[in-house]
This record gives sequence, C-alpha cells and structure tokens, in this order.
Amino acid sequence: MSTEAPKSGQRRRRRRKKSSGDRAAAAAVATVEILPGMIPDEDTLAEGIENLEAALKKKKQPERPVLATLQALKSKDLIEQAKALSIDGANTMPRAKLVFELMRAAAGSDRFAKVSGVLDIMPDGHGFLRTIAYSFLPSADDVHVSAAFIEELELRRGQEIEGWALAPAEDQQGWFSLLQVEQVNGAEAETAVELPVFENLVPLHPDRRIVLETQPDVLETRVVDLVAPMGFGQRALIVAPPRTGKTVLLQKMTAAICENHDDVDIMVMLIDERPEEVTDFRRNTPDRVEVVASTFDEDAKRHIQVAELVMETARRRVECGRHVVVLLDSITRLARGYNNAGAGSGKIGTGGVDSGALIRPKKFFGSARNTEDGGSLTIIGTALVETGSKADEVIFEEFKGTGNSELHLTRKLVEKRVWPAIDIPASGTRREELLLDPREMELVGKLRKVVSDLSVIEAMELLRSRLAKSNSNAEFLVGMGVG
Repeated sequence: MSTEAPKSGQRRRRRRKKSSGDRAAAAAVATVEILPGMIPDEDTLAEGIENLEAALKKKKQPERPVLATLQALKSKDLIEQAKALSIDGANTMPRAKLVFELMRAAAGSDRFAKVSGVLDIMPDGHGFLRTIAYSFLPSADDVHVSAAFIEELELRRGQEIEGWALAPAEDQQGWFSLLQVEQVNGAEAETAVELPVFENLVPLHPDRRIVLETQPDVLETRVVDLVAPMGFGQRALIVAPPRTGKTVLLQKMTAAICENHDDVDIMVMLIDERPEEVTDFRRNTPDRVEVVASTFDEDAKRHIQVAELVMETARRRVECGRHVVVLLDSITRLARGYNNAGAGSGKIGTGGVDSGALIRPKKFFGSARNTEDGGSLTIIGTALVETGSKADEVIFEEFKGTGNSELHLTRKLVEKRVWPAIDIPASGTRREELLLDPREMELVGKLRKVVSDLSVIEAMELLRSRLAKSNSNAEFLVGMGVG
C-alpha cells in the first residue's frame, strides 16, 4: 500500500465568511464531545507537520497505511490482518474500531498515515473526515480536522479531502488528526480556494439529455424516456402511492444512467428506509454508485445529517464542474425527519407539520440545477401519496410544482398487474423541447394525442405492446409516424 509523496507546505489563505446556509447546515449536526487527550494540542500538531515534511523529503518513501484501502476490505480480511499484527479482541471489535487499530498499528513509530474522507464541519468549527461507505456515520476511524486548519485552508463542508494524518499515541484514545491536505475533490489543494460558491452559479434549464433507454426489454426506462425525458440539472419528482414499484424503477434508472453516462457521479440517498431495502439496493446497482442510507430505526437527527452531507458533497462536486445525479427515496420521509427533529419554527399546521420544517428539504430539492459554468446537479426524488397520512398530503402539496419534471405512478395499473405503473397523461417535463430533437418532439406529441382518448390502463397496455415489437424508442416513434 505504497503512496506517492505529497508536496509539502501549505499557503495561508484568507478566511471565507460563512454564509447563512453554512450555519444552518452546521446547526443540524450534533456536537461531538472531545475529552482532554483525544486530539493533539497545537504544539504536537506543529511538531507532527515538521516531522512529516522531513519524512516526505527522503528519497525512499516507506509504505504507509491507506485508510480508504482498509475501509474497502471485507471484515474477515480485516480480522486476519489484525491477528497478524497481534491486535487483541479483533473478532469482537466493531469494524470501524478495527480499521482504526490497524491504521495505528501500521503507521509505525512516526505515526503518519494517508487518509481521505468527506469533510463534516461541527457547529463549533472543527470537523471530521467521514466515509461514504459508512453512510457518513460518525465512527472510530474518522479523521479529526482542527478549526484553525479549516479556517486557514478555507475548507468547505462536503469537500472530499486527501492528505496525511497523525495517529494518536499508543497510550491515548482519540482520532487520527489531519496534518496536511494533498488534494481537494481530486485537484491540488492550492486551487480549491478559487472554486466558485454553489449559490453563485447561474442556473439554467436542462439542455443535455440523460438517456435512460438501454435494452429493448427494459420497458420501464424506455417509457420514462418517452413521457418524462430527463436532462442534466433536472429537478424530477416521482409521485408514488405505496407498492407501485418506485424502488424498482429507481434501481433501473440508476443502472441506466451508469450504462449510458460514464462521466456522471451517481449518489443514491435512502432515508428512513428498511435495512433489507438498503442491502437490496446496494446489491442491485453497479459498484460505482454511492449508496448512502439511514434506516427507520435511527433517529431523525441522523436522517438530517445524512441528507445535509449528501447535499453538500454534491454541491462541492458541481462547483468543480462535474455532473452529479442524486436519486432520493424519499422526499416525504426526509421532510418527516426535519419535522420530527423540531427543525422548524414551532408553528404547527395541518397534519402536525411545522411550517418551518420544510425549508431545508426544499433547499435540498431546489439545489438541482444545470449551471452556466458546466457542472450540473440532477435530483430525482420520490414523493409518497395515498398513504392515509395527512402529513404526507401536506408535504406533497408543498413540493408539488417545485420540480420541472413529474412522473406519476398509479394503483390502477398495479391492480391490473400492468407494469410500469406510469400514468402517462399526468407525467411530463417542462421545456422538453430543449432535450428532444424537433422530429422526436413532433412524434411524442402525436403519441400523447393518441393516448389522451384512452383510459390509464388502455394507454399503458397499448404502449407496452407497441414497445415490445420494436428494438428502440426511435424505431417505435418512426413506425408510429409512418403508420
């Protein structure tokens, strides 16, 4: 696990004043209690930086433990390594603690290790590098980042940091402490401060299409491409009653984006979800998809922490000019989490929903945009309806019309065992002419006229039968135009 030596030295930079959004995001994070001795003092950190720079100037670099490499190993492999290093209690040790002990044991006498993670900033200014593989859950193998370090380098919450850290001494409990930043979001640390702030990026209508069509027999994504085409920067809402196939649809859309777009970062956020659904989603999507989840047995503050870090991570990537797609299941449960955590104004409205509790979920959903500077953030979120909950109705009404694409699922089709259960007349995308070829736009309009005179069931059965006889949507539309 050898690594290349980073460039030493850090340039002191001007401090960036925190925006109100930064402060609101930090307020959603629980404060971590740091006891004396858990992190090194300033003198110890300064000495560690000097020793690190001296070690990295040597011609021959020693092998260093790499945090991301250990975190990617299976538990049985971690246990085998721990036994080889004579670490006691490896079989019963929590996974994150086991990774921490392996890192410390392998760091050597100078206690240096190569680390990486997503920066989570606490309300009092200091931070930790969290791990996407752990769904940003605070853990023993997190890396502590001092408040002075964050201010000096103008680091932002959600940035992906790579650098070098100092392990705690053998007789101390605590975290690894960041000594030097090597890269920020894959670029040199020195250039990260020049990146634009997300709020300053100019939003535009989506004008580059996300192609969801893959194999001829995957009708779900072919239908979506026809009735509610998606573009980079789309703010799409999937309106779904229970048991209408929204999870399967999300999985197939995720796989389609992976197959058709290699240049896209894909994140799936599952909020207040059943644990088995989380496992199923991870196993049925490609490895490059980052699945971040909080389950129903976790408290509302945990749901908020996951959502805030996913949003900030996605925003930081867009600031770098990257295209990010976030699939969220669901906006309804996220809004419930904010409401239950008391993150509102205290004014309780219809259904027990605090009017102020929906501000942050709206900010999350509103982050989706195509930008003038090249990057884009696409959010495809589900909204639950017909659940029997008045609160869910209120939440949906608040989000209704905020998206620029809506895909409606219906129980009428499910009762007839017709899939996908998409209500064609109710679904659509605003300004779809920016995404479709003029000829395609004309043929899709003709298709809508045909199905407008049919019931929801008849329309989907007709579309399914015609799509099954063609190898692609283009072939289907051309055949329809000729007919």
